[in-house]
Amino acid sequence: MSYALVIDDSRQMAEALCRMLGLWKLQTRAALSPAAGLAIMKESVPQVVFLDISMPGVTGFEVLAFLRREPALAEVPVIIITSDDQPETKVRALNNGAQGLIVKPVMPEVLETALRQLGILH
Repeated sequence: MSYALVIDDSRQMAEALCRMLGLWKLQTRAALSPAAGLAIMKESVPQVVFLDISMPGVTGFEVLAFLRREPALAEVPVIIITSDDQPETKVRALNNGAQGLIVKPVMPEVLETALRQLGILH
């Protein structure tokens, strides 16, 4: 099954992003913690991961580093979703293997552009 995985500790944000992805008829799954997200990915590899940076316990950057070390998940595109709009955050995300960064609040047109750049939308 091809799906987009949203990992965000905010239920409201995760649900909103899943609804937005539904605009393009993408199947979605949401995880409210890094552990839940990794459990989902053990079942099946997502087409793309939307990953919050600021989460309690394990940060999104730590999750990203883990994904890039795991052979089965290393090639999965990751888009960082964050309220941190500092240039160094984007540089860090890209240098650590993310394909992009979207600043919250997520706008549908920005999300669509990211999906097109990844080749998920044509």
